[in-house]
Amino acid sequence: MKTKKIILLGIFIGIVNFSKAGIIRVVTTTQDTKSITEFIGGNKVDVFGIATGYQNPHFVDPKPSYIIKLSNADLFVTLGLDLEAGWSPSLLASSKNKKIQKGSDGYVDASVGIKLMQVPSAINRAEGDIHIFGNPHYWLDPDNGKQIAKNICSGLIRISPENKSFFEANLKSFDDKIDLKMKEWLVKMAPYKGTQVIAYHNEWCYFETHFGLKIIDFLEPKPGIPPSPSQLVKVIGEVNTNKIKVIISSPYFTTSSAEMVGKQTGAKPVILATSVGAFDSVKTYFDLFDYNITKLTEALK
Repeated sequence: MKTKKIILLGIFIGIVNFSKAGIIRVVTTTQDTKSITEFIGGNKVDVFGIATGYQNPHFVDPKPSYIIKLSNADLFVTLGLDLEAGWSPSLLASSKNKKIQKGSDGYVDASVGIKLMQVPSAINRAEGDIHIFGNPHYWLDPDNGKQIAKNICSGLIRISPENKSFFEANLKSFDDKIDLKMKEWLVKMAPYKGTQVIAYHNEWCYFETHFGLKIIDFLEPKPGIPPSPSQLVKVIGEVNTNKIKVIISSPYFTTSSAEMVGKQTGAKPVILATSVGAFDSVKTYFDLFDYNITKLTEALK
């Protein structure tokens, strides 16, 4: 009986291992790229996203568990630029996984081919947290989501060329869904084209441009510098003068400054999702825009 149990256990383990054979193990730096990778990779991938959706992607605590995930990965997807510069390179180096190092077939920089905004002509640290390559929050334009998906698709094909037609078919489905949803999103936002808003931090320029909003100032006096009393007084004046209705922010910033300005002016603080997973209902890349546009249009009404 004991021998029979051992044989059955061995068969079970063999079945489990066989079921995982051929599955591409992917690690992404964010939940947004995780969602897109799952769409393109389908049942061929097992994806782990490092930063949570309610976490500032600039600041992630490296954990040993992340190194283990990376050491076993076949593909690594980064948003690139300097967004994750404070934590991603060290994790990648510590994994000692040659398959996913920069320049290898298993390394995907999702920013390739993206038309970047706010690229500085010179770097002056006195101006705050300036991104040397340009504003890195490019995934907040759904058009850029298509380029991200294309980059991920290319990476998957490099390491699994036998599934090329499968990945490309999923990429087409992704693009088609973005195009379809885009029409819906633009129709909802059309009545508010040109609407002026205040933002907490300079991370919405791609979203702002795509959907026709106009951010006229920030609660931060300079990027990465907490709101100061003088800046808040200035913003209150701008809100009153321009009859601004909305102050947009993110889940990982304190709400006290926006609430104070709101009490003084009547403007409504609105916390938008900067990433998939920021709120329970934001489960996919498409949900990200559904959520934000619903919240914005409700507030602007």
